[in-house]
Amino acid sequence: MTDRKAVWAQIVPMPGANLSALAQSYEAAGVEGVWAPQMFGAPFTTLAAVAPATQRIKLGTGIALAFVRSPLETACGAIDLDLISNGRVVLGLGSSAQSQIEGSFGSAYGKPLAHMREIVGMIRAIVARGHTGELTELAGDYHRLDLSHFRLLHKPVRGDIPIVLPAVFQKACAQAAEIADGLLGHPLWNDAWIEREVAAHVKAGLDRAGRARKDFSLNISIFTAISDDRYEAIEDCRGTVAYYSQSPQYLRYFEEIGFGREASAIQAAFAQGDMAGMATACTDEMVESIAVVGTADEVRGRVARRAALADAITPVIPHYGLSPEKSAIYTQRIAETFYG
Repeated sequence: MTDRKAVWAQIVPMPGANLSALAQSYEAAGVEGVWAPQMFGAPFTTLAAVAPATQRIKLGTGIALAFVRSPLETACGAIDLDLISNGRVVLGLGSSAQSQIEGSFGSAYGKPLAHMREIVGMIRAIVARGHTGELTELAGDYHRLDLSHFRLLHKPVRGDIPIVLPAVFQKACAQAAEIADGLLGHPLWNDAWIEREVAAHVKAGLDRAGRARKDFSLNISIFTAISDDRYEAIEDCRGTVAYYSQSPQYLRYFEEIGFGREASAIQAAFAQGDMAGMATACTDEMVESIAVVGTADEVRGRVARRAALADAITPVIPHYGLSPEKSAIYTQRIAETFYG
């Protein structure tokens, strides 16, 4: 573990026996919880397999795409998983990129902050009162739910399942602090952005809601590559940083941290299907600003600085373009450096 910071890991779909064994190893190592991400398939399935194989670790949807399913379906998924795991669910909800939500999923995106606020409110109402029969309708700008015939087969384990929202930009940080129980920081964040923008906007959101900092959890997700060969680590992170930089929605972020020219070139190459061009446009300086690379001691020190204002960390490997063997090596080095 890092000093006073809870450490989370990431877990993805795999054969059941492997999934159970990995989750059990995380639990034995003292990991606080696991995040199951959603690229396309919903993370509830992976976590439902992990739940019976573990006893203590928290199970986080990190991040479930909030706009691609009904708030009722999302709430029921969280309620059921909370029952299976005996109250260990953390419901992470995110908006993702507009192109993915509207294009790949064919769902409405709308104004993401307003849409997310509506969904969070509906999910909280369903978790708290859906089993009582008193909810008849939930209506907003994006969803209208007729709940007059809705009943749960069982009473929820808890009336309030923690909700965590991700963020890249300032307003999303403030909204998470205002309406959610936690914030999962994007792995594209660098040290300067966290110090200059995240801290101030988390405080603004908490102040708006009249909440204390101790009642809110900030978890920083960090691309991490531990190696005695610094150049190798940078090269192994380059494809992942470039891939995560390809969305035009993120261009303003890169401009504000001083890499607007590089991000523009990456996005232009992506639009042409030029993967090699994306990597070429992603400079060493850009990689090292975002990813944490180096020896175990170097990485431990840099992560401590980046997470100085956080309550928890989620070190994740650079996954894009890496072989399974190299991914396993980086995963093991994260475990040796941060778990236990």
